[in-house]
Parts: sequence; C-alpha cells; structure tokens
Amino acid sequence: MAVRVSSRSGLPSLLLYLGIGIALGQDGFFDVTFNNAELTQVIGYAALVVILAEGGLGTKWKEIRPALPAAVVLSLVGVGISVGVTAAGAHYLVGLEWRQALIIGAVVSSTDAAAVFSVLRKVPLPSRVTGVLEAESGFNDAPVVILVVAFSTVGEVDSWYVLIGEIALELAIGAVMGIAVGWLGSYGLRHVALPASGLYPIAVMAIAVSAYAAGAMLHGSGFLAVYLAAMVLGNAKLPHWPATRGFADGLGWLAQIGMFVLLGLLVTPHDLLDDFWPAVVVGLVLTAVARPLEVFISLLPFKLPWQEKALMSWAGLRGAVPIILATIPMVSGIEGSTRVFNIVFVLVVVYTLIQGPTLPWLAKALHLGDNPSEAADLGIESAPLERLRGHLLSVAIPEASKMHGVEISELRMPAGAAVTLVVRDDESFVPSPSTVLRRGDELLVVTTDPVRDAAEARLRAVAEGGKLAGWLGTPGGHPAGHEPTGPQLGGALKTVKKIGRGDETKKRESAKRVAAKQEAAKNGTGGPAAARPGAAKHEGPPRDARARH
Repeated sequence: MAVRVSSRSGLPSLLLYLGIGIALGQDGFFDVTFNNAELTQVIGYAALVVILAEGGLGTKWKEIRPALPAAVVLSLVGVGISVGVTAAGAHYLVGLEWRQALIIGAVVSSTDAAAVFSVLRKVPLPSRVTGVLEAESGFNDAPVVILVVAFSTVGEVDSWYVLIGEIALELAIGAVMGIAVGWLGSYGLRHVALPASGLYPIAVMAIAVSAYAAGAMLHGSGFLAVYLAAMVLGNAKLPHWPATRGFADGLGWLAQIGMFVLLGLLVTPHDLLDDFWPAVVVGLVLTAVARPLEVFISLLPFKLPWQEKALMSWAGLRGAVPIILATIPMVSGIEGSTRVFNIVFVLVVVYTLIQGPTLPWLAKALHLGDNPSEAADLGIESAPLERLRGHLLSVAIPEASKMHGVEISELRMPAGAAVTLVVRDDESFVPSPSTVLRRGDELLVVTTDPVRDAAEARLRAVAEGGKLAGWLGTPGGHPAGHEPTGPQLGGALKTVKKIGRGDETKKRESAKRVAAKQEAAKNGTGGPAAARPGAAKHEGPPRDARARH
C-alpha cells in the first residue's frame, strides 16, 4: 500500500515508511518505546549495504562513464564545500558548537539517488544529468561516513590534512577491493555452473556483501567497495540476470522499508518541536547556498550548461543515509547528539516534501525533460527461455522514439528474431509485416540465443535512426541483405549465455544453423524455410521487398 501511494503521489517512499514508524512508536497509536541507537545504527549499516548493492547492480556503465569524472569531483570537492558552508550556517545562525555544526554539515552532505529518481521516473532527462546524480549518490557516501566518524570521535579532531589523507587512503582501498571482488565474482559466475538458477541471485548479493567486508577489514571504505563491486557484476552479462535483478530490487525495497520504520521508531515526535525552526534554517542554508555552490564550483572544469547545474543543485535530495549517520554521534556519546539527530530528521522530512514534488516541474521549466534525442531510448527487458534456448524481449516505444511510423517489415530483424505480439491501448494482437508501430506500443520479441544481442542492437538502432538506420550509419543497423553472418559467428558465441545444462557443442551448432540461414537468405536460396510448405505465408515479405521500404 505504501509503495502504491508513493508511486501515485510522486513523493519518495521514505516519508511513508518514516510515518509508519512514528505511528508505531512513542506519541503514536501503539506507543512502542524504542531508544536503542546502537542497534539502529547496525541495522541501518546493513540496510545501506543492500541498498548500495542494488543501486550498483542497476547502474549502467555506458551511461555513467561520460559523467564519471564530474561525479567523482562532485563527490569529493563538492562534499568539502557543502560541509564547510552548512557547518558555518549551523554555527553562526543556529548557535551550535563547532563539533555539532561540523557533524550536521557532514551528515546532510550525502545525497540519495533512490529519492531523486523516485520523483523523476516520469521525466526523461539527459543521460549526462542522470549519470552524474546516480554516480554521485553512490560515491559520496564513503567520504561522508569517514568525516562523520572522525567528527564523532571523543577527544580532539584530527587536522584537516590528516583527514584528507585518511579519506584518500580509505577510498583507494575501497575502490581496489570493490573492483577486484566484483571482477573475480563475475568471472566465477560466468565459468562455474551452479546447480540451480535460484542460486545466482543469492551468489551475486553474497559477492557484493563480501566486497564490503573485504574493504572494511583492510580499513578501507566498505560502502564504496560494495557499490563498485555491484556495478562490475551488473555490467558483466551474468546468467539468469532478470531473476538476479528482481531479487536485488526486492531486497532493496525490504531494506528501505525496515530501515525507515526503525528510524521512525527511534525518534520522539514531541522532542522535534523545539528543533523544528533550527532544522529549517540549516536546511535553507544547505539547499539555497551550500548545494548550489557545491555544484557550480565543482563542475566548473566540465563546462556543463547552467540549466543542468541548476537542476543538479535542486536535485540533492536527502534520504536514508543522513538519518543513519546521525546515529553515529549518539552511539559515541557526543554532547548534544540527540539534538543533532532531531535536526537532521526534521530537515530530511521537510525538504523532501518541498523538493520532491517540485523536481519534475523544474526539469520541464529548464527544458530538460523534453529532449527527443534523449528520450528515444527503448525500455527492453529480457527473460531467458531456458528449455527453448531463446529470449523474450519486452520493448516499450517511448513518445519521442523514431520507431513511430515504422512497419514491422521495416525493422529488418536478424534471422532468428521476430515480433510476435503488439500491445496497443490495452489490447494485444499478432502483427503482420505491414503493421505500423505507434508511440506507446509494447512489443514482445522472441529471439534465439545467438542473435539476442543483435536483435536488441537493431531495435535500438531503429529507435534512434528510424527506418533508414543502417544506411545512415546508425550503430547496430544493417541494411537488408547485409546482416552479419559468418565473420560475426565468433562474436555471437561469446554472448551466448549458459542456459540450462546444455553443453557448448549444442550452442555452437545452434549458432552455425543461424549463420547458415542468414547466408542462405542472402544468396536467395531460401534455406530450410523454403522447403516447408506454406512457410512463405508466415515469414513476411521477401528480403528484397523489405529493402524497397
């Protein structure tokens, strides 16, 4: 119910789960007393590991690679700017001691990608913006955790240059361990066949958690390690990937729900009233001063348009991480830590209510949500047909896609792939070769193993370049009669997934049969399909006819 309400209202789900926890706790309907900050911190860390792993598994390398340098600078230099400006505001405007002000400045400097994209899911943004925001949220947790722990240590705080050295060392160790564990895990999963398909999702999550443990044991950043390891695994084309992705997504939701409910239980609502206005003032400094300075100064070398910088400045939503990190000074026994927790709690709730619903509006006002070239990407989901050694591709045609107006025959799908069903206006039908595709259509495409990647590449090429993709040089497009055959056979074999318990010989024979059919079609012999009575009636127009389109 909470997930449905969140998706319909456009608000991040954390607010609803926090509300459930508050309703269960003190001053709530059930008056449950819970004040164990240490247990909350332990569970929060565990949940954060799962959330970062799920986020890393869903991060596409090709999308964040161009934005990676900007995200790294924003996560390091930007965090320093945000901490300094916010801490100064908390000290001079609210009257907090410097240690408490620095803790608040560090705690609220971490952004939450889940909160950002939950309200932007219906607004197509430039890939550069989404890439920077997504990578920043995965990277900036690590330096923020190091700063909060340093500021929450009883006694004198280390000098600034010592902190910078510690941050650099821990991030380096975490990055190395994360990439190493992720690569070794993906190599093992691709070359070792597990006895049951249901073990692959468990193995992937176990590898990601192992990366956190390895990084933490070596006194590195475990949070950066788990994010990078999951990102490596998520881009490694592992077997049974749809099941793995769904399993990780479910675990991520479970971790968020449990964590936010627990944080809602920990807070005492009547204590929040005294800290409401201080939280509003600190949040205003963070949102209107610190975050814009952080974005515009950090991204100066990258010459991004001011519209993108403005959106990134407003898109710095705070979510789970700040509230979890606010328990660290409570566990350490720092003076005034309860007030710090209350201020952070109120700040996160209030400014999520303000920023969340206004993000889509701001994106459209800045003309960042209506870029046809950025919105033309297809949503393609693949499910393996294990016994049939094939795949089902579910394809959604977005509004700005150039696939609109293209006939089925003009898709020129590779041999071994076919569009078998079209869903339009909540009605489904089997298309003919002359069926014209429309915006909003959903297609069901069946492909064999060897041509699965080629079919997806062809669909994306048509979505980007239209029916002339291939002649226009669009990647993945092949003119009729010029589909890849023999020379691409080795590449096809490299992309064949280990499905079921079949041996490599059968896969190689299957790939050879596909190549033979393509060669026969190219030479006009018709191949085995020509020998079947009535086969031509179901195969669509001849290839030469397709070329004339």
